[in-house]
Amino acid sequence: MAKTGMYVGLDIGTTSVKVVVAEFIEGQMNIIGVGNAKSDGLNRGIIVDIDKTVNAIQRAVRQAEEKAGIQIKSVNVGLPANLLEVESCQGMIAVSSESKEITDEDVRNVASAALVRSTPPERQIVAILPQEFTVDGFEGIKDPRGMIGVRLEMFGVVFTGPKTIIHNTRKCVEKAGLTVNELVIMPLALTETVLSDGEKDFGTIVIDMGGGQTTTSVMHDKQLKFTHVNQEGGEFVTKDVSIVLNTSFNNAEALKINYGDAYPERTSVSEEFPVDVIGKSEPVKVDERYLSEVIEARVEQIFKKSKEVLDEIDALELPGGVILTGGGASLPGVVDLAQEIFDASVKLYVPNHMGLRNPVFTNVISIVEYSAQLNDIYHIAKGAIPGEKIKSSQPIAVQQEVQYDTYTETPQDNYDDSEIHESGEKVTGKIKDFFSNIFD
Repeated sequence: MAKTGMYVGLDIGTTSVKVVVAEFIEGQMNIIGVGNAKSDGLNRGIIVDIDKTVNAIQRAVRQAEEKAGIQIKSVNVGLPANLLEVESCQGMIAVSSESKEITDEDVRNVASAALVRSTPPERQIVAILPQEFTVDGFEGIKDPRGMIGVRLEMFGVVFTGPKTIIHNTRKCVEKAGLTVNELVIMPLALTETVLSDGEKDFGTIVIDMGGGQTTTSVMHDKQLKFTHVNQEGGEFVTKDVSIVLNTSFNNAEALKINYGDAYPERTSVSEEFPVDVIGKSEPVKVDERYLSEVIEARVEQIFKKSKEVLDEIDALELPGGVILTGGGASLPGVVDLAQEIFDASVKLYVPNHMGLRNPVFTNVISIVEYSAQLNDIYHIAKGAIPGEKIKSSQPIAVQQEVQYDTYTETPQDNYDDSEIHESGEKVTGKIKDFFSNIFD
């Protein structure tokens, strides 16, 4: 059950930065503030310009503060799955106290023992999730504190990621005048909050179609087993439309939103609309079917890359099927196209919170919900991660509003049109450390 208190989620995306302020009362989440600002400092999900990213964070936070009537001091930040590695871990210690009653310190010590490993210098431990404890041979214990025992064992999962991504994320948040309360691994938050208990247990695939990249995750046996990142997203669909129709990026985005469909069979050649073409004084008529075929080509390529890696681990055999979410999944026809390509059950996840009923907000809502569900055992084990400060599990503190500076927009970066002409381009995201025989 979620703790009572205030929580703030920050999603630093390729196309936009989103902030949600939520208040939990007896496990019930009430959203009281939302901020959404255009993002210019990221490319394919990775921060490439710290100052531009800081600018976007500050603008999004300012919007959320004004709507919620508070000052935000710390945030729970989403961390992308790029080069994420998932490993099992195990530790064992002798209970230290004379009474042999297991304390917080014992839990932290056994987590430290589980983290004794050789980590490459370019990587960093992001999180450790205790799954169960064993006290003197008695298994399946979720919280051993207060129990009597001589030997304490812990079994869990540890997540590591590139130091560059982790450092840049923290740097941007801190330069924006905020404190990182929790670094939340996005695929973990999504699978934990989007899926039902049955879907987590029997196995389900979640595909998050962001603006700059598409992340495919697999949850099975209530554990995140696999992640894969494809460096293509909804922004690439817009850029394809811009190039093929020879129109500006902003016009292409408007065409995609107003007339776009990823499934040409649903469209008509008789329905036409005007397009402002660069170099022509008068708009050019384009039919729905032609626009849909341009959109379909890129979305189909994205899905086929996900299918390739899912086939390698037989994940499409899982009974939960595929769940689509993210801004790119809100395009009409995406579910129909996905069903055709994956040959599996496909459904769209849409948040049910008033005013945020759009898949584009799934990530930031998941960050808030996941952070609020973290228990004391998680926070104690987290204190065993090298370099992590031991923090209280209490929600963030907020105060009344303050004065703000003014921030300006920056222009859209140029797009390399060679992307659209490369047929069958290589999958750029790598499969990183999934469990062998994870679906046995």
